[in-house]
Amino acid sequence: MANITAAMVKELREKTGAGMMDCKGALNETQGDLEAAVDWLRTKGLAKAAKKAGRVAAEGLVAVESAGRHAAIVEVNSETDFVARNDAFQAFAREAAKMALDSDGTLDSLQAAHFPGGSETVSEKLQNLIATIGENMNLRRVAKLDVSKGVIASYVHGQISEGLGKIGVLVALESEGDVEYLSTLGRQIAMHVAATNPVALDASGVDAATLERESNILREKNAGKPDHVMAKIVESGLKSYYKEVTLLEQPFVHDGSKTISQVIKEAAGKAGAPVALTGFVRYALGDGIEKEEGPDFASEVAAMSR
Repeated sequence: MANITAAMVKELREKTGAGMMDCKGALNETQGDLEAAVDWLRTKGLAKAAKKAGRVAAEGLVAVESAGRHAAIVEVNSETDFVARNDAFQAFAREAAKMALDSDGTLDSLQAAHFPGGSETVSEKLQNLIATIGENMNLRRVAKLDVSKGVIASYVHGQISEGLGKIGVLVALESEGDVEYLSTLGRQIAMHVAATNPVALDASGVDAATLERESNILREKNAGKPDHVMAKIVESGLKSYYKEVTLLEQPFVHDGSKTISQVIKEAAGKAGAPVALTGFVRYALGDGIEKEEGPDFASEVAAMSR
């Protein structure tokens, strides 16, 4: 067996953009022949896929899979919306969400899981899909929700196929009450979450950095006020902020006269048992991804005619 050095692996990585372990494997397969290793990676589709990895992938799909008291949500990105309508891409996203139900809810465990019907991992399956379709793709994030009793309700906005769309929401309702009623209520709350995009369930879930930023804004707006007055202004301002951004304090979009907290409290009578909203997840496609600015469609068409 050829002596594969770190320098050889580094050189192959620079040539192809493939992963370190893939490069090492290619060099072992080709007895250290660099050019043959490049061809080996291309044959496997790894070099081609890796070279696309630098391109921004902010389109794609959010996939939701629910199984009563358990549900999972994943975001799989592509470069264009066109690919999101590809059957193979949709099948991958749908299967990844199903597999996430049996994972520990982390991205690493899902990527390392073996895809049904073969020996490929989820990560390897995606790399092969990149090579086949010709666009950069990314399994970006995954989350799970579970309840010991009750339901995990779901809602997909902008749905292009069952469980696949642009925004996905999971809502956890803990209760021993009527499951059918809880499912209906949970879906209504999930639709609310899709529309309002709360940052946390309640005030305790808002991160310290966000609170500090909001507090500083209030202080700047009221600069010059005495300290004791400023403290009350900040306290009052944060209470108003919580009503805007925390789910339990928001007015229910289906009945603006009630907050979500009030809706949950009243639900006990209809469900036949106390109800607790214990968590939610909202994924909006491409959220937080900085997209590249390019010419608009009209400009592209005009350029092609020159």
